[in-house]
Amino acid sequence: MSIRKSARLLAVTAVVGLLAACATTDGTSAANADSSARTAGSALNAEGTPADGGTLNLSMSADPLCLDPHAISSDVEQIFGRILTDNLVYLDKDGNPSPWLAEKWEISPDGKTYTFHLRTGVTFSDGAVFDAQAVVTNFEHMLDPDTRSPLAGPYIAPYVDSKIIDAQTLEVHLQQPYSPFLDVLAQGWLGLLSPKAIKESTPAQLCEKPVGSGPFVLTGYTKTQGATFVKRQGYTWAPPLLGATGQPHLDGINVSWVGQDAVRFNSLTSGQYQATGYVPAQNAAAVKASTGLVYSNVNRIGLPYTIEFNTTRAPFDDIKVRQAFVAAVNREAVVKTVGFGERQLATSFVDRVTKYYDPTVTLPGFDVKRANELLDQAGWTAKDAEGYRTKGGKQLIVQWPVGQTATISPIFDLIQAQVKAVGIKVNIELIPSAQLTTRRYDGDYDLSAGVWHTNTPDVLYIKYATFSIPNKARLGQNTSHLSDPQLDGWLDQARQTTDKVQLADLYGKVQHRLAELTPGFPVYDNSVLWAFSSKLHNVVVDTSHGTPYFAYAWLEK
Repeated sequence: MSIRKSARLLAVTAVVGLLAACATTDGTSAANADSSARTAGSALNAEGTPADGGTLNLSMSADPLCLDPHAISSDVEQIFGRILTDNLVYLDKDGNPSPWLAEKWEISPDGKTYTFHLRTGVTFSDGAVFDAQAVVTNFEHMLDPDTRSPLAGPYIAPYVDSKIIDAQTLEVHLQQPYSPFLDVLAQGWLGLLSPKAIKESTPAQLCEKPVGSGPFVLTGYTKTQGATFVKRQGYTWAPPLLGATGQPHLDGINVSWVGQDAVRFNSLTSGQYQATGYVPAQNAAAVKASTGLVYSNVNRIGLPYTIEFNTTRAPFDDIKVRQAFVAAVNREAVVKTVGFGERQLATSFVDRVTKYYDPTVTLPGFDVKRANELLDQAGWTAKDAEGYRTKGGKQLIVQWPVGQTATISPIFDLIQAQVKAVGIKVNIELIPSAQLTTRRYDGDYDLSAGVWHTNTPDVLYIKYATFSIPNKARLGQNTSHLSDPQLDGWLDQARQTTDKVQLADLYGKVQHRLAELTPGFPVYDNSVLWAFSSKLHNVVVDTSHGTPYFAYAWLEK
């Protein structure tokens, strides 16, 4: 999700930032505005009288290579989805579901039936009408095996079928109670597409030219280069909480894929782009000091940046080796080195803005003596000429495949050097993204790393339930391959209740249990660091994703 979530899942290298503090609802001043203290729901640089016209030039770090939101898990969709598509549900600034294309809903006492009352007058950009049948077509597309949905489909896995009461009323049936249902319906990956386009397009065609009902319309897409969008004429159905109606002020948005961190930053400061995502942490101070830029560093719901062990094969099938590796890593030093003050040390297996985050969880600290003791207990008592531990003549070596990207995070080298001090050899393998994905689903690795962003604490099910282990039938996200009946029981119960006291208890137990089982170790909380020109106004921080929402943004003439 967010870990993110493209082919770089084994080793997400996008630079992300630190925790955002107190929320405010008023706009920030344009000049020298440090918006790092803003959280989701805020409108940044919101003062001034809106002006129509102008094209926003936006740079993003990586092309997802498919623009069908249901067919990708790339974090690009968190911004892209809000440009092209609308959702049934929108999250308010406190993370609670609120109306969007669904004006209201009722939930049956058993939690298995949702009745949605849909907004009227909404159309897709190809003329198709938004109605109950359109929603059914979208659900079916998410779950269609031909879509091979890595995220939208699994997020609505409990869906059974729907009953169309009338054109604007839909009764949705779930196999079992599923407490995250409304939350996931608010995510960009579940943005609604034209039923006409779904029916008349092949999966490949829909990847090239998805059709939404959103504030902008896709007019061109060139892989690895960029995409262009124009204002949707007649658009009047943005989320009510935005407090605005009517068409966008911008004439359009041009998106460019710029993989190099330095190039993306320099092209922002030069004015070539008016907004950019994934500003390098080392450039945050320069952004904040600039009178012409607005800076945002917003914490995100979900899994922190986490190093994960493959618990199903040696050496990490031995919990003592996993615990020793964790004890050998100085997480504070890593965060200080790579974060430039823009990242916050993770304290649990969920980010601290996630509902039911448990602050009483204690993660193991840096302790070289303890690491050595644990390795001795695990039988890795001898050392070879290079100083690496051995057992039965075999060297203690772990394989860490990393995607070849334009900018490689220094985290890998830092951790490699730290664990070498206790005799663990880490072999970092730089390989093509396609090969990385194949190895991921084959379980052919010892270490993986990344974030997983979602807007619900159900991220713990996605990342650590036995059901989520990747196999030939499912593109699961349990990359640690952890399987624990106690965890599974608590996570299943959490999915089936909406009782807040019970949810707090269940998710607290899960976080403590993960600290004991050590399927990996969180490094820093996941946040998104982005920046834009002070000439760009009224940029909303989307609550689901912590990313910019440009529906009613405007440019100074």
